[in-house]
Amino acid sequence: MSAPSGGYSASTSIVVDDVTKSFTLRYHRTLKQMAVAAAKGRDISGKFNALDHVSFTVEQGESIGLMGLNGSGKSTLLKLINGVMRPDTGTVLTRGRIAGLIATGAGFHPQLTGRENVFLNAAVLGMSEAETQRKFDSIVEFADIGRFLDSPVGHYSSGMFARLGFAVAIHVDSDIFLADEVLAVGDKPFKQKCLQKMQEIRDSGRTLFYVSHAAGSVRKMCDRVIVLEQGRLAFDGGVDEGIRFVKYDEPEKGAGDELGTEDTDDELGSDI
Repeated sequence: MSAPSGGYSASTSIVVDDVTKSFTLRYHRTLKQMAVAAAKGRDISGKFNALDHVSFTVEQGESIGLMGLNGSGKSTLLKLINGVMRPDTGTVLTRGRIAGLIATGAGFHPQLTGRENVFLNAAVLGMSEAETQRKFDSIVEFADIGRFLDSPVGHYSSGMFARLGFAVAIHVDSDIFLADEVLAVGDKPFKQKCLQKMQEIRDSGRTLFYVSHAAGSVRKMCDRVIVLEQGRLAFDGGVDEGIRFVKYDEPEKGAGDELGTEDTDDELGSDI
């Protein structure tokens, strides 16, 4: 990944230019099933485009709500922006340090304790050991996992994974923050605490990419919506228009929480 150049301004944060990313689907799991299928002239695998010629530009400080049905390509897009994957065709350019939580528990070693994984995950996200030491108490306080800090994370619940992962990511000094499935697990007070932290990120002038199915939190957090449909860019524009486009504007249960979202408990993640 490199900084945008050429026709892009000094304030350009992310450039996604004609990006396609394909994966292979295996229709049969065992050698016997594959042999039988091949003998009968059936396909044993096929390709699909998780992202199909996607292009857009993001300026520094924009807060993007990334929306779409599960399987539409949202997580794949975030992984390309984060550098975890590379596109098959097209280019992805970013400016500055990237942090965030794009998969619950990503970068954790199940046999290491929570304490050890804080340092491991922080190093993966680009923090030095001295920086992690300096922020360690604040990370632990935010995660609020108590005595489980010194237990192997392989014994953690999905909610505890999310707490620790988000606590580390939120303490990285970054220019771009990616949040995918960050509110898919955990209790409501923790989700509210996460939203408050992301509001601080947005207000600080950092670029925010926020995957969500909840119309209320997207309205609260974002100033622009990008919608993917079957890997293609289907909408890029205003928040209210984007929410109407994906038909997520129906009233949600639990309206009126203190953050102004309809219901943070309705947050969902995505697989592709």
